[in-house]
Amino acid sequence: MFRDEAHIEVIAGKGGDGLVSFRTEKYVPQGGPDGGDGGRGGDIVLVASRRQTSLLGVARSPRYRAKDGRPGGTKKCTGESGNTVRIELPVGTLIYDRARGNRLADLVEEGQELVVALGGKPGKGNCRFASSVRQEPRMATKGTEGERRDLKLELKLFADVGLVGLPNAGKSTFLSVVTAATPKVADYPFTTLDPQVGIASLNEHQTLVIADLPGLVEGAAEGVGLGHRFLRHVERCRALLHLVDCSSDAIQSPGEAYETIRKELEEFSPVLAAKPQVLAASKVEGPEGEAAAKELELAVGLPVRRLSSHTHQGLSEVLKELQGIVLESS
Repeated sequence: MFRDEAHIEVIAGKGGDGLVSFRTEKYVPQGGPDGGDGGRGGDIVLVASRRQTSLLGVARSPRYRAKDGRPGGTKKCTGESGNTVRIELPVGTLIYDRARGNRLADLVEEGQELVVALGGKPGKGNCRFASSVRQEPRMATKGTEGERRDLKLELKLFADVGLVGLPNAGKSTFLSVVTAATPKVADYPFTTLDPQVGIASLNEHQTLVIADLPGLVEGAAEGVGLGHRFLRHVERCRALLHLVDCSSDAIQSPGEAYETIRKELEEFSPVLAAKPQVLAASKVEGPEGEAAAKELELAVGLPVRRLSSHTHQGLSEVLKELQGIVLESS
Protein backbone atom coordinates (compact mmCIF):
# COMPACT_ATOMS: atom_id res chain seq x y z
CA MET A 1 0.00 0.00 0.00
CA PHE A 2 1.02 3.59 -0.62
CA ARG A 3 0.49 6.50 1.75
CA ASP A 4 1.45 10.12 1.10
CA GLU A 5 0.34 11.70 4.41
CA ALA A 6 1.00 10.88 8.06
CA HIS A 7 0.78 12.46 11.50
CA ILE A 8 3.39 11.49 14.08
CA GLU A 9 4.38 12.57 17.57
CA VAL A 10 8.07 12.80 18.46
CA ILE A 11 9.40 13.06 22.01
CA ALA A 12 13.09 13.62 22.63
CA GLY A 13 14.72 12.18 25.77
CA LYS A 14 15.00 14.03 29.06
CA GLY A 15 18.45 15.08 30.22
CA GLY A 16 19.88 13.05 33.10
CA ASP A 17 20.05 14.65 36.55
CA GLY A 18 23.30 15.76 38.10
CA LEU A 19 24.49 13.91 41.22
CA VAL A 20 25.35 15.16 44.70
CA SER A 21 28.23 12.99 45.92
CA PHE A 22 31.46 13.30 47.89
CA ARG A 23 34.63 11.35 47.48
CA THR A 24 34.94 8.62 50.10
CA GLU A 25 38.28 6.86 50.15
CA LYS A 26 40.34 5.28 52.86
CA TYR A 27 42.48 7.84 54.65
CA VAL A 28 40.56 10.69 52.96
CA PRO A 29 37.97 11.60 55.61
CA GLN A 30 36.85 14.82 53.94
CA GLY A 31 36.88 14.09 50.25
CA GLY A 32 35.69 16.81 47.93
CA PRO A 33 32.56 16.80 45.76
CA ASP A 34 32.65 14.22 42.98
CA GLY A 35 29.06 14.11 41.69
CA GLY A 36 29.03 13.90 37.90
CA ASP A 37 26.81 15.51 35.29
CA GLY A 38 23.85 13.69 33.79
CA GLY A 39 23.77 12.46 30.20
CA ARG A 40 22.12 14.35 27.40
CA GLY A 41 18.65 13.25 26.27
CA GLY A 42 18.40 11.51 22.92
CA ASP A 43 17.40 13.51 19.82
CA ILE A 44 14.81 12.64 17.18
CA VAL A 45 16.22 12.97 13.66
CA LEU A 46 14.34 12.63 10.36
CA VAL A 47 16.41 11.27 7.47
CA ALA A 48 15.59 11.23 3.75
CA SER A 49 16.18 7.76 2.31
CA ARG A 50 15.51 6.28 -1.11
CA ARG A 51 14.90 2.96 0.62
CA GLN A 52 11.52 4.37 1.67
CA THR A 53 8.84 4.99 -0.95
CA SER A 54 5.78 5.60 1.21
CA LEU A 55 4.76 7.08 4.57
CA LEU A 56 2.81 3.94 5.43
CA GLY A 57 5.47 2.61 7.79
CA VAL A 58 5.72 5.72 9.97
CA ALA A 59 1.94 6.11 9.98
CA ARG A 60 1.60 2.65 11.51
CA SER A 61 3.83 3.67 14.45
CA PRO A 62 2.80 7.28 15.03
CA ARG A 63 4.74 7.88 18.28
CA TYR A 64 8.53 7.98 18.53
CA ARG A 65 10.38 8.48 21.79
CA ALA A 66 14.10 8.78 22.40
CA LYS A 67 15.73 7.49 25.58
CA ASP A 68 16.45 9.74 28.55
CA GLY A 69 19.98 10.54 29.60
CA ARG A 70 21.27 8.61 32.62
CA PRO A 71 21.98 10.39 35.95
CA GLY A 72 25.53 11.44 36.77
CA GLY A 73 27.74 9.04 38.70
CA THR A 74 30.33 9.22 41.43
CA LYS A 75 33.96 10.05 40.75
CA LYS A 76 32.79 12.84 38.44
CA CYS A 77 31.48 10.31 35.92
CA THR A 78 29.04 11.68 33.35
CA GLY A 79 25.85 9.72 32.81
CA GLU A 80 25.28 7.95 29.51
CA SER A 81 23.44 10.00 26.88
CA GLY A 82 20.22 8.74 25.34
CA ASN A 83 20.56 7.23 21.87
CA THR A 84 19.43 9.30 18.92
CA VAL A 85 16.30 7.96 17.19
CA ARG A 86 16.59 8.21 13.40
CA ILE A 87 13.38 7.96 11.37
CA GLU A 88 13.80 7.23 7.67
CA LEU A 89 11.36 9.02 5.35
CA PRO A 90 11.03 8.96 1.56
CA VAL A 91 12.97 11.57 -0.38
CA GLY A 92 10.51 14.35 -1.14
CA THR A 93 8.82 14.45 2.28
CA LEU A 94 7.70 17.83 3.63
CA ILE A 95 7.69 18.30 7.41
CA TYR A 96 5.16 20.56 9.15
CA ASP A 97 4.73 21.52 12.80
CA ARG A 98 1.03 20.86 13.41
CA ALA A 99 0.76 23.22 16.39
CA ARG A 100 2.28 26.22 14.63
CA GLY A 101 1.29 25.29 11.10
CA ASN A 102 4.70 26.18 9.67
CA ARG A 103 6.86 24.08 7.37
CA LEU A 104 10.07 22.91 9.01
CA ALA A 105 11.84 21.28 6.08
CA ASP A 106 11.57 19.71 2.63
CA LEU A 107 13.72 16.59 2.46
CA VAL A 108 14.67 16.67 -1.21
CA GLU A 109 18.06 14.94 -1.18
CA GLU A 110 19.20 11.47 -0.20
CA GLY A 111 20.72 11.55 3.29
CA GLN A 112 19.34 14.99 4.17
CA GLU A 113 18.63 15.23 7.90
CA LEU A 114 16.50 17.33 10.23
CA VAL A 115 16.87 17.29 14.00
CA VAL A 116 13.20 17.71 14.70
CA ALA A 117 13.28 17.31 18.51
CA LEU A 118 16.32 18.11 20.64
CA GLY A 119 17.12 16.02 23.68
CA GLY A 120 17.02 17.69 27.07
CA LYS A 121 20.14 19.31 28.50
CA PRO A 122 21.96 17.36 31.20
CA GLY A 123 21.90 18.40 34.83
CA LYS A 124 25.13 19.44 36.55
CA GLY A 125 26.69 17.45 39.35
CA ASN A 126 27.83 19.08 42.60
CA CYS A 127 31.48 19.04 41.53
CA ARG A 128 30.52 21.86 39.15
CA PHE A 129 29.61 24.11 42.06
CA ALA A 130 32.81 23.79 44.12
CA SER A 131 34.79 26.97 44.70
CA SER A 132 37.23 28.40 47.18
CA VAL A 133 34.36 29.65 49.32
CA ARG A 134 32.05 26.67 48.72
CA GLN A 135 34.11 23.55 49.19
CA GLU A 136 31.27 21.15 50.01
CA PRO A 137 28.40 22.11 47.69
CA ARG A 138 25.29 20.05 48.29
CA MET A 139 23.50 21.07 45.16
CA ALA A 140 23.01 19.64 41.70
CA THR A 141 20.66 20.53 38.87
CA LYS A 142 17.99 18.47 37.17
CA GLY A 143 18.12 17.59 33.50
CA THR A 144 15.63 19.43 31.29
CA GLU A 145 12.79 17.83 29.37
CA GLY A 146 13.33 16.93 25.73
CA GLU A 147 11.37 18.63 22.99
CA ARG A 148 8.00 17.23 22.02
CA ARG A 149 6.35 17.88 18.65
CA ASP A 150 3.31 16.86 16.68
CA LEU A 151 4.26 16.64 13.02
CA LYS A 152 2.41 16.42 9.75
CA LEU A 153 4.27 14.65 6.95
CA GLU A 154 3.42 15.05 3.27
CA LEU A 155 5.13 13.21 0.46
CA LYS A 156 5.62 14.82 -2.93
CA LEU A 157 6.79 12.22 -5.38
CA PHE A 158 9.92 12.72 -7.44
CA ALA A 159 9.38 11.53 -10.99
CA ASP A 160 10.65 12.52 -14.42
CA VAL A 161 7.18 12.39 -15.96
CA GLY A 162 3.76 12.86 -14.42
CA LEU A 163 0.68 11.42 -16.14
CA VAL A 164 -2.28 13.81 -16.13
CA GLY A 165 -5.76 13.44 -17.51
CA LEU A 166 -9.36 12.96 -16.50
CA PRO A 167 -10.36 9.79 -14.64
CA ASN A 168 -10.27 6.75 -16.92
CA ALA A 169 -8.03 8.48 -19.49
CA GLY A 170 -5.82 5.39 -19.77
CA LYS A 171 -2.98 6.48 -17.48
CA SER A 172 -2.81 3.29 -15.41
CA THR A 173 -2.87 1.07 -18.48
CA PHE A 174 -0.13 3.14 -20.10
CA LEU A 175 2.06 2.83 -16.99
CA SER A 176 1.51 -0.91 -16.70
CA VAL A 177 2.55 -1.42 -20.33
CA VAL A 178 5.67 0.78 -20.47
CA THR A 179 7.01 -0.08 -16.97
CA ALA A 180 7.01 -2.98 -14.56
CA ALA A 181 4.47 -1.22 -12.31
CA THR A 182 1.17 -2.97 -11.68
CA PRO A 183 -1.42 -0.27 -10.96
CA LYS A 184 -5.05 -1.24 -10.64
CA VAL A 185 -6.78 -0.96 -14.02
CA ALA A 186 -10.54 -0.88 -14.53
CA ASP A 187 -13.17 0.87 -16.64
CA TYR A 188 -14.49 3.31 -14.07
CA PRO A 189 -13.27 6.64 -12.69
CA PHE A 190 -10.85 6.91 -9.78
CA THR A 191 -9.40 3.44 -10.12
CA THR A 192 -6.10 5.05 -9.10
CA LEU A 193 -6.65 6.41 -5.59
CA ASP A 194 -2.95 6.69 -4.76
CA PRO A 195 0.09 7.54 -6.89
CA GLN A 196 1.87 4.68 -8.62
CA VAL A 197 5.45 4.97 -9.83
CA GLY A 198 7.13 2.88 -12.49
CA ILE A 199 10.45 2.93 -14.33
CA ALA A 200 10.45 2.69 -18.11
CA SER A 201 13.65 1.25 -19.54
CA LEU A 202 14.47 3.03 -22.81
CA ASN A 203 17.76 1.29 -23.45
CA GLU A 204 20.62 -0.31 -21.53
CA HIS A 205 21.60 2.95 -19.80
CA GLN A 206 18.56 5.25 -19.82
CA THR A 207 15.33 5.13 -17.87
CA LEU A 208 12.33 7.34 -17.17
CA VAL A 209 10.60 7.47 -13.78
CA ILE A 210 6.89 7.87 -14.50
CA ALA A 211 4.19 8.62 -11.93
CA ASP A 212 0.58 7.65 -12.54
CA LEU A 213 -1.49 10.03 -10.43
CA PRO A 214 -5.17 10.07 -9.44
CA GLY A 215 -7.36 11.60 -12.13
CA LEU A 216 -8.35 15.24 -12.01
CA VAL A 217 -11.91 16.48 -11.91
CA GLU A 218 -13.24 19.97 -12.39
CA GLY A 219 -12.59 21.91 -9.20
CA ALA A 220 -9.49 19.92 -8.19
CA ALA A 221 -7.53 23.16 -7.61
CA GLU A 222 -10.02 23.91 -4.82
CA GLY A 223 -9.66 20.42 -3.41
CA VAL A 224 -12.64 18.77 -5.12
CA GLY A 225 -12.28 15.02 -5.62
CA LEU A 226 -8.70 14.00 -4.94
CA GLY A 227 -7.70 17.61 -5.66
CA HIS A 228 -4.65 18.82 -3.76
CA ARG A 229 -3.42 15.30 -3.00
CA PHE A 230 -3.04 14.73 -6.72
CA LEU A 231 -1.66 18.10 -7.70
CA ARG A 232 1.16 18.28 -5.17
CA HIS A 233 2.75 15.16 -6.67
CA VAL A 234 2.76 16.69 -10.15
CA GLU A 235 4.74 19.73 -8.94
CA ARG A 236 8.08 17.90 -8.82
CA CYS A 237 7.81 16.28 -12.27
CA ARG A 238 10.02 17.61 -15.04
CA ALA A 239 7.51 16.92 -17.79
CA LEU A 240 3.83 16.04 -18.11
CA LEU A 241 2.18 13.53 -20.40
CA HIS A 242 -1.41 14.68 -20.84
CA LEU A 243 -3.62 11.81 -21.94
CA VAL A 244 -7.03 12.48 -23.45
CA ASP A 245 -9.46 9.61 -23.90
CA CYS A 246 -10.39 9.43 -27.58
CA SER A 247 -12.39 6.23 -27.42
CA SER A 248 -16.13 6.00 -28.02
CA ASP A 249 -16.61 5.56 -24.24
CA ALA A 250 -14.97 8.89 -23.30
CA ILE A 251 -16.83 10.82 -20.58
CA GLN A 252 -16.18 14.19 -22.30
CA SER A 253 -15.41 15.37 -25.80
CA PRO A 254 -11.63 15.48 -26.42
CA GLY A 255 -11.49 19.29 -26.51
CA GLU A 256 -13.49 19.69 -23.30
CA ALA A 257 -11.37 17.07 -21.52
CA TYR A 258 -8.19 18.90 -22.49
CA GLU A 259 -9.50 22.29 -21.34
CA THR A 260 -10.67 20.87 -18.00
CA ILE A 261 -7.20 19.62 -17.13
CA ARG A 262 -5.42 22.71 -18.47
CA LYS A 263 -7.65 24.99 -16.40
CA GLU A 264 -7.12 23.01 -13.19
CA LEU A 265 -3.35 23.00 -13.61
CA GLU A 266 -3.26 26.76 -14.24
CA GLU A 267 -5.48 27.53 -11.24
CA PHE A 268 -3.42 25.38 -8.92
CA SER A 269 -0.01 26.70 -10.01
CA PRO A 270 1.15 28.75 -13.02
CA VAL A 271 4.57 27.12 -12.61
CA LEU A 272 2.97 23.71 -12.87
CA ALA A 273 0.95 24.66 -15.94
CA ALA A 274 4.12 25.94 -17.63
CA LYS A 275 5.94 22.62 -17.37
CA PRO A 276 6.83 20.98 -20.70
CA GLN A 277 3.89 18.87 -21.78
CA VAL A 278 3.26 16.22 -24.39
CA LEU A 279 -0.37 15.91 -25.46
CA ALA A 280 -1.51 12.46 -26.53
CA ALA A 281 -4.79 10.94 -27.62
CA SER A 282 -5.18 7.64 -25.80
CA LYS A 283 -7.13 4.52 -26.80
CA VAL A 284 -6.75 5.27 -30.51
CA GLU A 285 -7.53 1.82 -31.85
CA GLY A 286 -9.65 2.40 -34.94
CA PRO A 287 -11.26 4.98 -37.22
CA GLU A 288 -13.36 6.45 -34.39
CA GLY A 289 -10.26 6.99 -32.24
CA GLU A 290 -8.36 8.62 -35.10
CA ALA A 291 -11.30 10.92 -35.82
CA ALA A 292 -11.44 11.97 -32.16
CA ALA A 293 -7.68 12.61 -32.17
CA LYS A 294 -8.06 14.89 -35.21
CA GLU A 295 -10.93 16.67 -33.47
CA LEU A 296 -8.68 17.26 -30.44
CA GLU A 297 -5.87 18.59 -32.63
CA LEU A 298 -8.22 21.09 -34.30
CA ALA A 299 -9.80 22.14 -30.98
CA VAL A 300 -6.54 22.93 -29.14
CA GLY A 301 -4.25 23.92 -32.03
CA LEU A 302 -1.44 21.69 -30.79
CA PRO A 303 0.21 18.54 -32.13
CA VAL A 304 -1.41 15.42 -30.71
CA ARG A 305 0.38 12.08 -30.44
CA ARG A 306 -1.65 8.93 -31.05
CA LEU A 307 -1.37 6.17 -28.45
CA SER A 308 -2.81 2.75 -27.85
CA SER A 309 -1.58 0.83 -24.81
CA HIS A 310 -3.26 -2.31 -26.13
CA THR A 311 -1.64 -2.32 -29.59
CA HIS A 312 1.48 -0.40 -28.38
CA GLN A 313 0.95 2.20 -31.10
CA GLY A 314 3.08 5.32 -30.51
CA LEU A 315 4.43 4.27 -27.09
CA SER A 316 8.16 4.17 -27.90
CA GLU A 317 7.97 7.46 -29.81
CA VAL A 318 6.29 9.26 -26.91
CA LEU A 319 8.81 7.86 -24.40
CA LYS A 320 11.71 9.11 -26.54
CA GLU A 321 10.12 12.55 -26.80
CA LEU A 322 9.64 12.71 -23.04
CA GLN A 323 13.21 11.57 -22.48
CA GLY A 324 14.46 14.45 -24.61
CA ILE A 325 12.46 16.96 -22.57
CA VAL A 326 13.75 15.53 -19.29
CA LEU A 327 17.38 15.62 -20.47
CA GLU A 328 17.01 19.25 -21.54
CA SER A 329 15.67 20.25 -18.13
CA SER A 330 18.37 18.38 -16.18
